[in-house]
Amino acid sequence: MSVLPATTHIGHTHLRVSDLERSLAFYRRALGFAVTYRDDEMVFLAAGSYHHHIAINIATTKGAPPPPAGHTGLEHHAIVLPDRRSLAEAVRRLTAAGWPPVAAVHHGVSDACYFTDPDGIGVELYVEEPSESWPRKADGTLAVHSTPFDLSELERPLTDLV
Repeated sequence: MSVLPATTHIGHTHLRVSDLERSLAFYRRALGFAVTYRDDEMVFLAAGSYHHHIAINIATTKGAPPPPAGHTGLEHHAIVLPDRRSLAEAVRRLTAAGWPPVAAVHHGVSDACYFTDPDGIGVELYVEEPSESWPRKADGTLAVHSTPFDLSELERPLTDLV
C-alpha cells in the first residue's frame, strides 16, 4: 500500500531537446499546449491555467542527437486527456501535422495512443476508464493488458471497448 496520499500527482515534465522551434512545432502547434514562459533556452507549455505541464530546454543539449536505442532514460511521458473526444481530436491534430501514432492500445484501465516527438521521446496520450471498472486479479492488483485497437474506435464511448 502506498504511503503517499491518493491525491498525489506528477505536476510537470522537463525535457532536454535539441531544437526549441522544432519541439514547439510538435508540443504547441500540433498537440495544442500554450506557451506560458519563454527565454532563449527554455519554454514552458501548459493546458489551461497551470504554470507548466511540459518544459522544453536546450541549455545543455542544443543540436544534440537523441540517445541511442538500449540506453537508460525517459521511455515516454504520459498526458491524461479528460475524455475520448479530446483524445480523438489530439490524434487527428498530430496526424494532420505529420505525427501519426506509432501505436493505439487498450490497457483495460485506459486507451492510449503513442507518438514520438522530434527528439525521439515517447509521448503517450490517454484517457482513463472509470476506476471502478478497472480489471483486477484475485489478489486485488490491476490486471493491465495491452490490446491494440483501431483508431476508429475512438469515436465510440470508452466503456464500449471492454
